[in-house]
Amino acid sequence: MSFKDLQLNKPILRAAAEAGYDNPTLVQEKTIPLILEKKDVVVSAQTGTGKTAAFALPILQLLFDRQDASKKGKKIRALIVSPTRELAVQIQENFNTYSTYTNLRSTVVYGGTSIEPQKDILKKGVDILVATPGRLLDLHKQDVINLDYIETLVLDEADLMLDMGFIDDVNKIERLCPKEKQTLLFSATIPHKVEHLAKTILKQPERIEVAQNASTSKNVSQLLYYVPKRNKIELCLHLLRNTIKGNIIIFRRTKFGVDKLEKTLFKNGYKADSIHGDKSQTARQEALNRFKKGEVNILIATDVAARGIDISDLDAVVNFDLPNIPETYVHRIGRTARAGKIGKAYSLCSADEKNYIKTIQQLIQLQLDIVEDHPYPLDPKVKPIIHKSKKTGSKHKKGRKSVASKKKKKRWY
Repeated sequence: MSFKDLQLNKPILRAAAEAGYDNPTLVQEKTIPLILEKKDVVVSAQTGTGKTAAFALPILQLLFDRQDASKKGKKIRALIVSPTRELAVQIQENFNTYSTYTNLRSTVVYGGTSIEPQKDILKKGVDILVATPGRLLDLHKQDVINLDYIETLVLDEADLMLDMGFIDDVNKIERLCPKEKQTLLFSATIPHKVEHLAKTILKQPERIEVAQNASTSKNVSQLLYYVPKRNKIELCLHLLRNTIKGNIIIFRRTKFGVDKLEKTLFKNGYKADSIHGDKSQTARQEALNRFKKGEVNILIATDVAARGIDISDLDAVVNFDLPNIPETYVHRIGRTARAGKIGKAYSLCSADEKNYIKTIQQLIQLQLDIVEDHPYPLDPKVKPIIHKSKKTGSKHKKGRKSVASKKKKKRWY
């Protein structure tokens, strides 16, 4: 099948072809016709399957006939809500690319950066708005955004949005839009809370599932290294020197861990950059741009900062800390081996993370390949250290007064 078979018009097809897309992916093939029929849709598909174009192309097509209103007269008719700033910026870039040969205008708004320039663009009038929930509600409260004309509402990465605690914001945004609208919900996985959200706000949705909820790409070699916690940095450096080549993302669980590893790699002569929630939006975007341009070849990130980031040529993913949620592992390694390429995933597992490996393997229905031949093996007999508090309760027996308190009291007898 080609994009021509999906009833998209010439200007949109031309822009898609120039961006290097001739044939739709499976998710696009299934989703685009339903969106063009104005149906509500729930789509479950991993990152890297072409989800953004699956809603961007048909939305542009639906708005195409009314694109010539003067800029001032433009009303926001499509709203895409995204959980993270990076993802929102990326979606907006896609809309920009696909709308090259139309007069449709789109913009993106997100927190962590000055609100005034965003207000200025909105006042000039846009057709399509991409937004993170918090900033969207701020701008609505200030009467800068009017959601009365929304025809299509897209909730992207719904599972992450709910994990990040945006459920109330999402419900509020949905209520601010007109009752009669098309709602599209995209999610990598469909846990119970996403299912509940879909039932609450969608009308008789069509369901599309591309690949299993937890499938990992066949093109990713998944390697597992058991290593004592104290030797993880040494093993990571050893692998970077001898084994892992090309463009790499290293995942750590905490912001502190990201910063610490970045300093260590820098001291050892590696070009690395990092993204996490404490960095300003500008700093995060700059780090990402440097990585995409090849100025640095290692990006160290926390999960929230890296979710949904589309980096086309990623050779390897390193799980420096294993995630405690098995689905997160699937998202992480889904960064590599996109669009038919091959990639590698390296996981460093210390004694206290062995349970995480168990739940990951159950989810992906696959045994990870254990690499035993490395300089820092973990003794299989080592049990994880469980830190217990040394305090064993009060030194005073319950009900007994201390000697000091007895001395202070003046007795009447």
